[in-house]
Amino acid sequence: MRFDNGRQSSNVEDRRGSRGGGMRVGRGKIGIGTIVLALVAMYFGVDPSVVLNSGGGGSMVSNEPAREIPADDSQAKFISMVLADTEDTWSAIFEQGGSRYREPTLVLFSGATRTACGVGQAAMGPFYCPADQKVYIDLSFYDELRTRFRAPGDFAQAYVIAHEVGHHVQNLLGISDKVQSARQRMSEADANQLSVRLELQADCFSGVWAHHADRARQVLEAGDVEEALTAAAAIGDDRLQKQSQGYAVPDSFTHGSSAQRVRWFKTGLQSGSLKSCDTFNTRNL
Repeated sequence: MRFDNGRQSSNVEDRRGSRGGGMRVGRGKIGIGTIVLALVAMYFGVDPSVVLNSGGGGSMVSNEPAREIPADDSQAKFISMVLADTEDTWSAIFEQGGSRYREPTLVLFSGATRTACGVGQAAMGPFYCPADQKVYIDLSFYDELRTRFRAPGDFAQAYVIAHEVGHHVQNLLGISDKVQSARQRMSEADANQLSVRLELQADCFSGVWAHHADRARQVLEAGDVEEALTAAAAIGDDRLQKQSQGYAVPDSFTHGSSAQRVRWFKTGLQSGSLKSCDTFNTRNL
């Protein structure tokens, strides 16, 4: 990606290295079983706050203030510039629609951290908490993206952030609340299908960001789109399930297949239109 020392976001909390970052385990606290369930939730679409909050009182003990990103931390700086670019893009899109974009906060953490959705763990991967409107990421996830998922590259990293910001956009538009409410009245299979549509729309929204960012600031370089498509394909439900259990169960999908995730990212990238991202009223996902 080409940012040319672009603006860094002021909405980044760096909690890495905070003391007292461990989790309490035991009665009334977050236990290892809860962590395992939360990992499943994050990888396969179940709302992690439901699992995490059920732990009953487990929390981080650190209250240290967030620090500024170190001057020599190039990866964190890059992520901050990506967030800044999503702010510029979505602010312009919302303004065109006659509304104001409320910027999310991105939290960098190591190992574990408190969130309004419960205790977040690094092994859960990046996630968005609608209760505090914050995106959480342990940057070690990018090592896993590169090695386990074989999806290297700076635009692959940007896609991950843009997808989570896509969930923030859904939250601002009231889509997330409607989906969560509807899921509670459905069978498990139908609720999973609705989650797939929510996730694919976030993929499409990330493509919309890339479309407008490149059109306004020419941020894309040769090979960038391919990096994002590789990342989208790598974290499809079918591929993740085959890696973990040797076979895929479509009825249990909650994020969408690799092909679906690629298709909807490309839809947003090519059109640049929110209307093209209506994953809820199409038969062809």
